Amino acid sequence: MPTSLLGIAKKARSEKKHRFGDLYRMINGPMLYRCWQRIRKNAAYGVDRISAEDYGKHLTGNIRQLVGRLKRKSYRARLIRRHYIPKGNGKMRPLGIPVVEDKLLQLAVVDILEAIYEQDFLRCSYGYRPKVGALDAVDKLTLKLQFGRYRWVVEADIKGFFDNIDHDRLLKMLEERIDDRALLGLIRKWLKAGVLDTNGEVIQPEAGTPQGGIISPILANIYLHYCLDEWFQHVVKKHCGGETCLIRYADDFVCAFERAEDAERFHRVLGKRLEKFGLQLSAEKTRVIEFDRRQKKPEGFEFLGFEFRWDQDRQGKAHVKRRTSRKKLRNSLDRFTEWCREKRHSRAREWFKELKPKLQGYYNYYGVSGNYASLQQFFGEAMRILRKWLNRRSQRKSYSWEGFRALLVQFQVPHPRIRPRPRMRLAASAS
Repeated sequence: MPTSLLGIAKKARSEKKHRFGDLYRMINGPMLYRCWQRIRKNAAYGVDRISAEDYGKHLTGNIRQLVGRLKRKSYRARLIRRHYIPKGNGKMRPLGIPVVEDKLLQLAVVDILEAIYEQDFLRCSYGYRPKVGALDAVDKLTLKLQFGRYRWVVEADIKGFFDNIDHDRLLKMLEERIDDRALLGLIRKWLKAGVLDTNGEVIQPEAGTPQGGIISPILANIYLHYCLDEWFQHVVKKHCGGETCLIRYADDFVCAFERAEDAERFHRVLGKRLEKFGLQLSAEKTRVIEFDRRQKKPEGFEFLGFEFRWDQDRQGKAHVKRRTSRKKLRNSLDRFTEWCREKRHSRAREWFKELKPKLQGYYNYYGVSGNYASLQQFFGEAMRILRKWLNRRSQRKSYSWEGFRALLVQFQVPHPRIRPRPRMRLAASAS
């Protein structure tokens, strides 16, 4: 981190009420060059159809022009290209893809915002932050439930969170720490940038921040920091008679309580709290469940692709077990089938070259302790699908099971394995 950002981080840490000014002037040529090193060069292009590779061919001139427009205050945010990806159950998730120049500038602003807000974010927040991730949130929740006195869980879902962030409220939140009208104006331009849909229609957003934009994750974290995290920490906990905790990854969060009355009261007021910020709970996905090791038929819940429930370990002791959620398992197999269908005319060598990183990425995420059976199930089903599509490339079957297994050995296809995770100290889990 550059010295200037280190200084901002130090001041933000020591002075929680300080408002930072003169931030806009920090966005200069050297800063944009540093950000360019971190831009994904193979990412999709925006509405101008200029790839990162094309932009980089004239990088010096492009950055010089961009800095000039920033100084003259003549910079304008470009349209955002909308792209849809499968979400599961036949639904599609909209992504917003900015042009390369906007990505570069957004990354510079993210660095500034992170220097300030990483000192303010609470430890319950794990989404899109440096040095923490989804598996850290899964591990922390597991330790909390295993060793805490929690018996009740509130499983919540915010309906269309990224599409319903209130722009004016978000900018007022940013003003709590930022006293720079030029920088806030820059962020407002990105929030108000038009969206070019796949049918050619240009949509002018009145709320929300597009998923896929580089700046969207930290803006979402800032919004939920004020809307949910601080409220839970300073208000909800004070009104609870027992232990309570919140674990949040972006807009996915779970709250655990020791007492049933605390869980029920939180469930009643949560919707009203979110409504004040223009957000709405999904009624069918929000519920209170009893999560007690003494239950005869313990109920489970889902969080970040895992299903949590009480079970017994090899010694017969109660243990919080995690396995891949059935919905995520089916979705992964559906995507794998689609990939095989698209690759059916390719040579076997090309298939297996792409297959290995796909499987390894799946194991890296879902390969947590106690989830080996789910990994084996995925691997078995995936290999059955792969053999089926390999054999469909010609009129007669190319591979028997014996030949197919030999093919897996030949191309060194990785088998399921549990990925070791660093153990967290129990003292930290109780904080």
